[in-house]
Amino acid sequence: MDTQADIPRLVCALRGRTGLTQEKFAARLGVTFPTINRWENGRAKPSPLALKQIEDLLRAMGEQGADLLDAFFKESD
Repeated sequence: MDTQADIPRLVCALRGRTGLTQEKFAARLGVTFPTINRWENGRAKPSPLALKQIEDLLRAMGEQGADLLDAFFKESD
């Protein structure tokens, strides 16, 4: 991921594209609503496992998630 400061932007954008509330997005990732709220407000950052789940969700979205995948999960060669 480029910078931890971009996590709130990533989480908000992904939730917007999936049409999920914070509660439903939390359930999808197996975390709590307050956790999603803290991520979006920049008060906490996702664990490596949660980041992997977010990356997997973006990959599963295909073209709809491709730009976010490129922006936040660039492969480092």
